[in-house]
Amino acid sequence: MDKIRNKTAKIAVIGLGYVGLPLAVEIAKKGLNVIGIELDENKIKMIEKGENYIGDVNDQELVKIVSEKKLKATSDFSEIEKCEVILLCVPTPLDIYKQPDLSFVINATESVAKHIKKGTLVVLESTTYPTTTETVMLPILEKSGLKCEKDFFLAFSPERVDPGNEKFKTHNTAKVVGAIGEEASKMAKFFYENVLESEIHLVKSPKEAEMCKIMENTFRIVNIALANEMAIVAEKMDISIWDVIEAASTKPFGFMPFYPGPGVGGHCIPIDPFYLTYIARKYDYHTRLIELAGEINNDMPKYVVNRLMKELNKKGKCLKGTKVLLSGIAYKKNISDMRESPAFKVLEELEANYAEVEVYDPFVEAFEYKGKIRKTVDLTEELLKRYNVVIITTGHTKLVNYKMLLESADVILDTHNIYHKFGMKNKKVIPI
Repeated sequence: MDKIRNKTAKIAVIGLGYVGLPLAVEIAKKGLNVIGIELDENKIKMIEKGENYIGDVNDQELVKIVSEKKLKATSDFSEIEKCEVILLCVPTPLDIYKQPDLSFVINATESVAKHIKKGTLVVLESTTYPTTTETVMLPILEKSGLKCEKDFFLAFSPERVDPGNEKFKTHNTAKVVGAIGEEASKMAKFFYENVLESEIHLVKSPKEAEMCKIMENTFRIVNIALANEMAIVAEKMDISIWDVIEAASTKPFGFMPFYPGPGVGGHCIPIDPFYLTYIARKYDYHTRLIELAGEINNDMPKYVVNRLMKELNKKGKCLKGTKVLLSGIAYKKNISDMRESPAFKVLEELEANYAEVEVYDPFVEAFEYKGKIRKTVDLTEELLKRYNVVIITTGHTKLVNYKMLLESADVILDTHNIYHKFGMKNKKVIPI
């Protein structure tokens, strides 16, 4: 704690992705030396050159801290031996059976165990199911011969990164911390207080902090599923779900607006709730509501394509052979992040029904699809002459010429109510 206070402590951040790099930058900005452990050599080279690859990181700030040698990147885990604090920010995906894949956490923890020294604080920030810190990480770390609460200190503090959020970033989003023992709680709280500008909220153990993150995203997936199901029913009854949500939002209490769309995307919402369904089975409980919400959201790409088929049928056309332009492949507006984007499922469903599809996204130059690299197209008048159907799959509010799309397309299926938001209502535009 003295070393953190006088800025002589060294901090290891394992994993320099959407969570790790913004956190490493914030720590370095506070004057502490950060060693980023990263297995991707391309990322290491980019950081060495001061080149940014994460949208939420300021380019100039990265250049400054790298030039001042406050941040360095390496693949050498032995650098951990120099550090007083180790933060794990590694991926926690699902496998093909929607079971938690903790291989990144386990591998990183095993590497830490080989190099950890006495007095070190270890914090897992990766989203995972409750009990992971104590039942998975702790036994591995104690293989080092060091004992938790005596020789090293262990905590869990969930990342709360929201890519593209212009108001809440890593430095000013409240931090939840759950540690093993009082000393670890004090140390973890003290550390984050010295590197962030937000409230640090302590809970009694890692389990509460792990469950906190799962609850946050389960809350979202369930309410999005409700909005999606309401949209399906409203369409059948010839009711505008967007008008309904706008009207309901006038109530100052008891209602929080969630919006329908082509599905859910990002690393958190489609994945995190299934970590809870997994561990709940161990305690002989079946999370019916969560799994049903997942089913509803996963079916939305098919619903979107069926809506398009219905509109084409009204015009005496079929989907087969129809040239469709998808506007957006990113999972949310105004960013390039494509992780778990529902637009991929819409694309797949369209092609399964023999539509001819191109993708336009001003934030994405190319993407991997079915093992191949596919380039996005530029939005030009010449291009739009070839596509009479447009589906707004990502609700970008920047860089997209929606007026040009409106003038050229015969049918626009707007899954994000963009044209209403921009005051460009038109009979060509079909809301979800």
